[in-house]
Amino acid sequence: MTPSALKLSFLFSCLSVCSGQEDLNHSLEYRYRLNGIETQRAFGDTGKLALDSSVRLIRNHKLIAMGTIISPDGFVLTKASSCVGARTALTRNGESFDLRIRKRFEELDLALYQLETERNDFECVKWTDQNTSLQNVWAISAHPSLKEIRVGISSGNSRKIEREGGVMGVVLGRDGKKIGGVEINEVIPHAAADRAGLISKDLILKLDGRKVQKRNQVTELLGSKNPGDMVDLEIVRKQVTKRIRLTLGHKSVTFDLFNRNLQMSGPVSKRKDDFPMILQHDLPLPKEAMGGPLLDLNGFCMGINVARVDRVTTFALPAKIIKPWIRESLPVD
Repeated sequence: MTPSALKLSFLFSCLSVCSGQEDLNHSLEYRYRLNGIETQRAFGDTGKLALDSSVRLIRNHKLIAMGTIISPDGFVLTKASSCVGARTALTRNGESFDLRIRKRFEELDLALYQLETERNDFECVKWTDQNTSLQNVWAISAHPSLKEIRVGISSGNSRKIEREGGVMGVVLGRDGKKIGGVEINEVIPHAAADRAGLISKDLILKLDGRKVQKRNQVTELLGSKNPGDMVDLEIVRKQVTKRIRLTLGHKSVTFDLFNRNLQMSGPVSKRKDDFPMILQHDLPLPKEAMGGPLLDLNGFCMGINVARVDRVTTFALPAKIIKPWIRESLPVD
C-alpha cells in the first residue's frame, strides 16, 4: 500500500465514524482512536512488516526487550542494557529460537544477536535515512505483544543527548576532615537514596571503598557512573557504622519526582542518555519495547527504539547512526 493510500485509508476510517454522528462532541469509540484497532488496520502492510521484523527477547520466561531482525539469516539488533541474559527470541507466529550474542556497541547501547537456526528467509527491515530530520511524520512500531502496532509522530528535532550521570538523590551538607566525611542534609523522597534507606544526618565515610571528605569527591565519583549502576556506601548513623548498597537513578527523574507527568509515566529505560543522535517520537511504548524497529509509512526502518523517557517521549537511534557500526559485522542494504 502506498503512503497516499495509507493516509486516505486512515482518514476514511476516522471520517466514516464521525459522518453518522449528530453530536460531534460525542467521544470517539476507542477502536477508532489513534491506536485503536481500526486505525491500526489503516497502516496495512507497513503494520504487518513492523510485526514480522520484530522479535520478543525472553529471560527466565519474562519479556525483557524487543529485537529488530536486520538480515534474512536471523541477525537481531536490540537495546544492550535491557537484553542482558536474553536466552530466547519469539517471533510473531510463536516460533522460538535460541540466541547467540555476536557483538555489543556500548556507545549506542545496542547489541547484535543471531538466532540459532539454518533459516535464511526471515522478514527483515530495510533502512532509510529519509525523514530522520523532520518533525510530525508518521512512525510505526510493534507492540511488545506482537499482536498489535503502535502509531504516532516524530515529535522533536533529531539531536545529541548528553551524558547525564547517576545520582543518589540527596542534598549534601557539611564536610571536611573535622567531621570525617560528608553529611547528608536532605534525602529526596522516593529517590534512590530514600529507597535504599538513607536519611538526613547520615555521614558518608566511603563510596565504593574510597574515603570521601569533600562534597566534590562524592559528586565526581557519582558523575563517573551511569544511572542503574550499583554503589556501596559506608556511613555513620548515630555513632553506628552501616554499609548500604543502592542503585543510582537518573538526574532528570530524581529531581522532578514531584512532576505529575513523570509520576504518571511508569517505568522508564535504565539508560536514556549519552547518545550521539536520537529521533524523538510519541508512540506509547513500554520500556520492554525498546530494541524494536521504528518504521515510516513506506515500511522502511528509520531507526531502533532505544529509550523510554516518559509516557509521551521515546528516543530512537536513527538508521544513519546505526549502519556504520554494524557494517563490519554483516552486510547492510
